[in-house]
Amino acid sequence: MYIFSAFLATVVVLPLVINVYFPYFWMDCLYMVKIIRALIKFARRTMGKRLFFVLDKFYEQVAKHPEKPFIIFENETFSYRETDAKANKVAQALKRHSRLQAGDTAALYMGNEPAFIFTWLALEKLGCSVALLNHNVRSKSLLHCFGCCGAKVLIAAADLTDAVREVLPALQEQDVTVFVMAKEQSTQGMVTLLDKVEAASDEPIPLSARSNITLKSPAVYIYTSGTTGLPKAAVVNQHRLLIAMAVLTTNGVTPKDVVYINLPLYHAAGFIIGFLGSTEIGTTIVLRRKFSASQFWDDCRKYNVTVIQYIGEILRYLCNTPKRDNDRDHKVRLAIGNGVRANVWKEFLDRFGNITVREFYAATEGNIGFVNYTGKIGAAGRINFLHKKLYSYTLIKYDTEKDEPVRDSRGLCVEVPVGETGLLVSRITRFAPFSGYARNAQQTEKKVLRDVFQKGDAYFNTGDLLRSDHDNFIYFQDRVGDTYRWKGENVATTEVSDVLTMLDFIEEANVYGVEVKGHEGRVGMAAVTLKKEEQFDGGTMFNHVASYLPAYARPRFIRIQSSLELTGTFKQMKLKLVQEGFGPAVVPDPLFILNESQKTYIPMTEEINKMILSGSMKL
Repeated sequence: MYIFSAFLATVVVLPLVINVYFPYFWMDCLYMVKIIRALIKFARRTMGKRLFFVLDKFYEQVAKHPEKPFIIFENETFSYRETDAKANKVAQALKRHSRLQAGDTAALYMGNEPAFIFTWLALEKLGCSVALLNHNVRSKSLLHCFGCCGAKVLIAAADLTDAVREVLPALQEQDVTVFVMAKEQSTQGMVTLLDKVEAASDEPIPLSARSNITLKSPAVYIYTSGTTGLPKAAVVNQHRLLIAMAVLTTNGVTPKDVVYINLPLYHAAGFIIGFLGSTEIGTTIVLRRKFSASQFWDDCRKYNVTVIQYIGEILRYLCNTPKRDNDRDHKVRLAIGNGVRANVWKEFLDRFGNITVREFYAATEGNIGFVNYTGKIGAAGRINFLHKKLYSYTLIKYDTEKDEPVRDSRGLCVEVPVGETGLLVSRITRFAPFSGYARNAQQTEKKVLRDVFQKGDAYFNTGDLLRSDHDNFIYFQDRVGDTYRWKGENVATTEVSDVLTMLDFIEEANVYGVEVKGHEGRVGMAAVTLKKEEQFDGGTMFNHVASYLPAYARPRFIRIQSSLELTGTFKQMKLKLVQEGFGPAVVPDPLFILNESQKTYIPMTEEINKMILSGSMKL
């Protein structure tokens, strides 16, 4: 009886003890179970008698529920069966009217529309890899992106005809076949495709067309956002796609969900997580041409959306819209993405209701990722036992002034203690490979860090500075190129931006460091936008930054802009701002400089600029 009583007491008390001393234990266990299931499924797919690809999962969904809506776009709805038939027609048209062979690469130059998905599926059926071109790039940038992947065919949307026409002579010199998804067009050298698609059969393409494709074959080329220069084409192979498409299912998305995709399909978040993740589960996706803060929640209500995606500043844009009585009148239960700041995260939940936010950390070309499956505000991810076993990664000391990792007397890198910021590196292994950038061996090698903990090892250099805590959460701090050093101290631009946007009159803040003649390091500068009908208050800003930031981290210069320049994936652009510096003759916007004696920010003049450059005024 005593033993039974003791056992019963243990059963009752143990969960309570675990909840008190290990508050995330059950969440860790549940998430690890989901990951194990995903790994078992992946192993079955890759170790079976016949190789299994993303396209095979799409075929399974077509067979399982052919009439279920797959794509909802504006006033059109396409079922899984109709999507498959449309893709077959595109594939048959390309097979007949192009020189594409299995193993070739085609470039897709389209915005968010069903034809993007139909065409990608068609090219996948033909055994071709696809370069997902940013539909916002033009001229030399367009040619650069196209040239990265060695494509033989360019398929463009009808509304991008002018952009293609501009680079057509260069494409013709490379003997590139250019298709436009239109029935008619007058430019010689550009071939219409839509008329040929409509005339084509919807007979399936034989599986033998893809017989030479392996898990190591390139599936898509996804371009880095180019915040610090021209984009690079990250190689994403079939193996990587199979792993990445499990993100939604491991975060609780089910076939009953409706996923809202307003992120660009040329980006990894929209394409892999949104589109392919939905394909893995068999959900319905609501596709929008582009993000609209004013229409976002109306769309969610109209289509009964339950899962949304975000990147960069999207959640902040939603929080900045005028408040409505029906802000909580929706069915959204899950928001998944990366790049939300802690203050925005909290404001988003306070305003729009009990939505589970799954913040994650990952890079298009990277071999490491984290997911914050607990909902702890501010954390980019969580470290658990299974994650440590699957991936060999660490945070190492980084010298931001020399722009290189710190090495000890043996020439090896140094791991940072828990709580300190370090560069995230992940060992390159068979399970966590790094495929590099297409036709760019130099940039590929720059992302590989060698001799990290022993001679001859190789790690992927994420270029990101992160910090972990004693509760096993990990926090994004900054990009290596964005963090700058001033007065002998490292300044994290994200931290300063968060402080500045706390001010009532500041809408957005983009913080960066600029070089100053006669000074070591880089001095802090912030490009900001003001809220509607608000004025810049130099005194209030001075008091604010003095209260929240150490002296070395306070921006010396403030640049007032009407809008901040963003990439197509809502990341702030810094390179041009850094190059323009703080000279009034160069910068067309209002400029202010911090004045310690007056305890305010005063207008920046050419006279002050000359004093700084001559060395008569120290910062």
